[in-house]
This record gives sequence, structure tokens and C-alpha cells, in this order.
Amino acid sequence: MSKVIAVLGAGSGLGTALARRFGRAGFRVALVARRPEPLAALARELAAQGIEAAPFPADLADPAAVPELIAAIRARFGRIDVIEYGPIGGEQNFTPAAELDAATLAALIPLLLLTPVEVVRAVLPEWRARGDGAFLLTHGYSAVEPLPGLSGVGPVMAAARNWLYALHGELAGAGMYAGTLAVAGYIAGSAIAESAAPPAESVVDPDDLAEHYWAMYTERDGVERFHPAEPGRHPDA
Repeated sequence: MSKVIAVLGAGSGLGTALARRFGRAGFRVALVARRPEPLAALARELAAQGIEAAPFPADLADPAAVPELIAAIRARFGRIDVIEYGPIGGEQNFTPAAELDAATLAALIPLLLLTPVEVVRAVLPEWRARGDGAFLLTHGYSAVEPLPGLSGVGPVMAAARNWLYALHGELAGAGMYAGTLAVAGYIAGSAIAESAAPPAESVVDPDDLAEHYWAMYTERDGVERFHPAEPGRHPDA
């Protein structure tokens, strides 16, 4: 039975590039996002390229719905081997730290922190039984380095990054992998890049990000990569 990647946040940028990259390697693809119509269209597009894919419309801002979602993917494909989590859209805007309030943070926490935790909880029994599995978390560079005027999303993603680092250390000795990719720019083709006003100056190619993730999954030689390179670091440090 061929392996399965679940792309949680299967939008027009990185999600599509990941589906194609892993699909070319023989993976079947579970596509997860809120809007059914674009998901179904993407599944048809992948099928035309010889990649088996199925849409799973879901609101990832609802952590309580995770067990049902994971069960639906398993029922369709029989297994889950890799999960990429990166459902960042135009709704998650930056807020200056001096203007941040508790309500803004509380609205971001379910999608960016609680749901990824619940996703891992839901798949770990299967991965432990098989001795293999990989969780890939996408976040913005503000999770790594606090940036004036660009708060809100950053602090919550930083908490998820902290958790991911600990998870990486706990899973590594058991044949499983957790890794994260910090993206220092807008992702070409994504909704947030297209809605940026003024137009985004720093735009990265989603195919480059997908190649990073393929290397992270296959090589498993580090917990985090940066694209473009983090200042003062090697690109694959």
C-alpha cells in the first residue's frame, strides 16, 4: 500500500506544491482546507497528473474536530504517513505589539497552536505502532525573530515552534520525525500573497519550499530549515 501525505492547509501555494512533490514520489494525497470547491478542483488537477488525491473540507480552527478528520482520512486511504500543517491565509494578519490584545491572540491560538497539537495526538498511535511517521510544520519567520510591527501571529507560531522542537527530540529515537520550515516571505500563488497591499516585495517559490520538505522528510537530519536563509545561518542549518 502506497504512503499517504495529509496536507492540512491545501491552498494554491505551498499546499499545491507539496501535493505535487510528494505525489510524484508515489504518495497518495489527502487535501484539507475549509472551502470544498477549490479542494475538489485541486484533487481533479492532481488526478490529471496521475496523483491519487481526495478532498477533506474541514475548519482547522476547530481542534475538537481533529479526531473525526483524521478518522475520515484513514477510512479513505487506510493510513497516514506524513502530515504537513500550514493553514495560513489572508485572515491571519500581523498586529503591532503595542496594539495587541488578548482577544486577538485568543482568536489565533486554536488554528496555529491547539489544532497541530491535536493532530499529532491523533496520529501518534499509528506512527508508534509502525515505527515511522513525519509531522512537518510551516511557520513564518516572525516565529523565529520578533519583528516590530509584525506581532500577533508571531508569538502564537513561536509557541508552536517551541512545542515542535520538543516533539522532535522525543520522536527521533523511535523512528519518527518532526520538523519545521520557517518561511521569510510571502508564498507565490497563495491567498495571502495575492491579497497583500501594497504588493509583497519578498516572495518565495512554493516549489522550493516543497523541495525543502521532501529533503527534510527523507534525510531527517535537523529540526528546522529556513527559506530564504536566516541571517547568519547556512540555508540548511
